[in-house]
Amino acid sequence: MPTEYSVMGLFTDENRAVSAIEDIKDSPWQLRRVNSPIPSHKIADALELKKSKVGYFTLAGGITGFFSGFLLAAFTASQWHLIVSGKPVIALVPFFIVGFEFTILFAIFGNVVGLIHQMQLPEYKGLEQYEPRCSGHHFGVTASCKAEDLEELKHFFQSKGGEVKIISNGSV
Repeated sequence: MPTEYSVMGLFTDENRAVSAIEDIKDSPWQLRRVNSPIPSHKIADALELKKSKVGYFTLAGGITGFFSGFLLAAFTASQWHLIVSGKPVIALVPFFIVGFEFTILFAIFGNVVGLIHQMQLPEYKGLEQYEPRCSGHHFGVTASCKAEDLEELKHFFQSKGGEVKIISNGSV
């Protein structure tokens, strides 16, 4: 039964971390996780992440909110039967204001639901692989390898200018 090791390379320079990420793609090792103290377009480009679908959740929430607000205002106006000066009971302009406010509210709800869904929260696994220094000045690149490739992976991270930390070993 082969054993798999997770090794983290800690880099103080963003460019070195990006270089390590790009080189791991062409290697026999598996890139597991990247931790960054700041949002980084270079790292996102190196990881080739797919476009987020959170915007669709926001759009769906906004559309739902507009129609919900408009229909709520129309329903309440029609239930109260308050006719003032011969004006129509269902007046478009005031109801658009309520619809606009509900659009904003429901778009925010949709955005939060989209973030939770797309990030697959809550996620508790992987916390043991987190390095607290990645919240400060270090970029962490975690890769996994088989036991016979452990020394080669450690040497790879050291040659890229990173500090090596063996995270875990477990049976596969």
